[in-house]
Amino acid sequence: MSAKHLTKLQAHFFLIGAALAYGANYNIAKIVMPDYVQPKGFILMRVIFAAILFTIIQGVFVKEKIESKKDYRKLIFAAFFGACLNMLTFFEGLSLTSPINASVIMVSSPILVLIMSAFILKEKVTSKKVVGIVLGLIGALILVGMNGFDFSSGTAKGDILVIINACSYGYYLILIKPLATKYHPFTILKWVFIFGVPMVLPFGIMDLVEAQWLTFTPKVIGAIAFVLVGATCITYLFNAISLQVLNASTTSFYIYFQPLIAGAIAIFLFDEQPRWEQLYAAILIFIGVALISNWRGKPNN
Repeated sequence: MSAKHLTKLQAHFFLIGAALAYGANYNIAKIVMPDYVQPKGFILMRVIFAAILFTIIQGVFVKEKIESKKDYRKLIFAAFFGACLNMLTFFEGLSLTSPINASVIMVSSPILVLIMSAFILKEKVTSKKVVGIVLGLIGALILVGMNGFDFSSGTAKGDILVIINACSYGYYLILIKPLATKYHPFTILKWVFIFGVPMVLPFGIMDLVEAQWLTFTPKVIGAIAFVLVGATCITYLFNAISLQVLNASTTSFYIYFQPLIAGAIAIFLFDEQPRWEQLYAAILIFIGVALISNWRGKPNN
């Protein structure tokens, strides 16, 4: 979708769609990992699939070329931070710390993006945006902290890796923001994942080769399909589309919806009992969205 025809309201709907896929991914990816495919092998599978899919779509429908070597360099850095370091540190960190710790750290990402956007992209930091992000942070912390936090020396290495993941994801959004207003999203993602394949290949190739392909059940195949298409291609695409008219800090805010969506899925699919804390957290997150959203402002502000 061209930025000329994309409204800010539509961009927010794209981000909600990405948040839904990310939130569902927490539960669905567990069907595959680690019993059928090890995490690093699954990451390589995601990057290869996305590279092939976006290359085909971009070649058929867009046929756009990158204009300069400088933009290629930006795409290489975006691949490293968005398709390599981001994914590898998250799964490795998650294996060394608790899911709650990882969730608490990940919801710091919008704060990091806000700071980086102000210094690197010179985005204006308004009091409404700061209050909105803080309210969203509080709501997300309520959700992920309902079972208690456990930051200790035993989880330190994993916690540090997840912090690197949060910083990497935030910097990826900063890197592709200028590109998103210059190139079609399919063009950006084609090169991000093409450059990402050789970066991830040394880490995931053995896990992918050793995967027990013949043991995959229809349920496992369906879960893999969702992660490859929904939680990888669609989420990256929707974020890239939204960056055409929204700034990086607004885009990153939607990470606060992930624990909310994951909790809702657990209630409906796994018969978990809803809690009042989830309602309070949801209210805070939606108020935060209202505060950070400049519905009628100029694009890219």
